Amino acid sequence: MAKMSQQLALPVARIKKSPLEVVSRFWAWLFLLLLLLFFSLTGPGFFSFLNLQSIVNDMALALLMSLGQTFVIIAAGIDLSTGFTMGFAAVIEAVVLNALVGRLPGGLALALPLSVVVALAVGTLPGLVNGVLIGRLRVPPFIATLGMYGIARGLGFIFSGGGQPVSVQVPGVGDIGNGYLLYYHPAVGFSFLHPPTPLPPGARPRDLVSILPFPLIVAAVAFVVCYWLLSRTRFGRHTYALGGAPEAARRAGIPVARQILKIYMLSALLASVAGVLYVLRFTNGDANAGDPLLLDSIAAVVIGGASLFGGEGTLVGTLIGTLIIYVIQNGLVIIGIDPYWQFVAIGAVIILAVLMDQAKASVLRR
Repeated sequence: MAKMSQQLALPVARIKKSPLEVVSRFWAWLFLLLLLLFFSLTGPGFFSFLNLQSIVNDMALALLMSLGQTFVIIAAGIDLSTGFTMGFAAVIEAVVLNALVGRLPGGLALALPLSVVVALAVGTLPGLVNGVLIGRLRVPPFIATLGMYGIARGLGFIFSGGGQPVSVQVPGVGDIGNGYLLYYHPAVGFSFLHPPTPLPPGARPRDLVSILPFPLIVAAVAFVVCYWLLSRTRFGRHTYALGGAPEAARRAGIPVARQILKIYMLSALLASVAGVLYVLRFTNGDANAGDPLLLDSIAAVVIGGASLFGGEGTLVGTLIGTLIIYVIQNGLVIIGIDPYWQFVAIGAVIILAVLMDQAKASVLRR
């Protein structure tokens, strides 16, 4: 009887959580809500629809890189090459698109899909090499991806002809990268893909509202696919197993080398998608395009609750971490703070994330 009462009491004990454990688990959500509240009260226009949409649109490229980085970090790795993999893919996209337009029938309608396929295929190669080095040859992830960091950077500079951005002078490219799914005008209603033209007499163009930018849609689709991969498939379960207990994963029959190869190729592929979107949005391919986003992508994963020791992390947490970074950047600009303070603020948040992770670990060990 006493044994049965102990068994019944065990789930109750597990349900009861200390305040420190609750805060350590959900601090990123609470911190994001506090940031939104603070900037809404201090920054004029911060909480407007247009500004919030601008924040999530600006973070689309970083989110794509962070999604791939999440898989890598959960598997107890690190990918330092994603920034220049993105830049390399952007350069390839711009060069191939310029070469194909005017030489193929159909113009942009045929040249763009072909250039995207080439850019994604070439951009995935750094991930293939990383996977072979780490999974087959047992090179530490930091060293392997640091070496690929330099290789991708150099190749990007070489293909761009000396490091200068490759301009894409193709009509319609910028319209795709800066377009929206929906447009709304009070005098006309909704229109898809293109703004309503011409507007009725007396209708003011400034009343036009653009909804759902294309880069955000691509990032949202990638998030849904990656969420399904991580939480609903054997690939996701193997990723967690690899990060939590690699030796046990081997003994359980998980093909560790092949899993590592897939993870790093996925990371490179998502970075390449970000590179393609960069070209479509800014109409140029810059080898340095992803360099500023590398640390943001790693920071977003850490802020979102992933452990750098592997085995722990979620894509929802990564999304919250990315939002925190870009809310800070946008909010500080709106309230007139020197942009250089963004680096200080984000660095402080990273340290706070690590402290919270340590606090959660200490609570669970008790």
